[in-house]
Amino acid sequence: MAAKLKKGDKVVVLAGKDKGKQGEITSVMPAENKAIVDGVNIAIRHTKQSQSNQGGRIPKAMPIDLSNLGLLDANGKATRVGFRMEDDKKVRFAKTTGETI
Repeated sequence: MAAKLKKGDKVVVLAGKDKGKQGEITSVMPAENKAIVDGVNIAIRHTKQSQSNQGGRIPKAMPIDLSNLGLLDANGKATRVGFRMEDDKKVRFAKTTGETI
């Protein structure tokens, strides 16, 4: 199945503790059906000091389920993603506005 959400997409959280927050997808894990969005689902990781880093309590973005994310359209609202053929190429489009992503 083609990916509805990809790395670099601007998304909004639809459900959970961070509902309403917006961010950009930094990585997608299709096998687990999850994505990491910067600034969303932040957890504090206690890291031991080493030569390369100082250590301490470091905030880290944790994976969030793809079903809890919605793609932002041109109007700044969440939209569903559809697929259509344009010139023998499969492209994604926003269901609310109909424009190609």
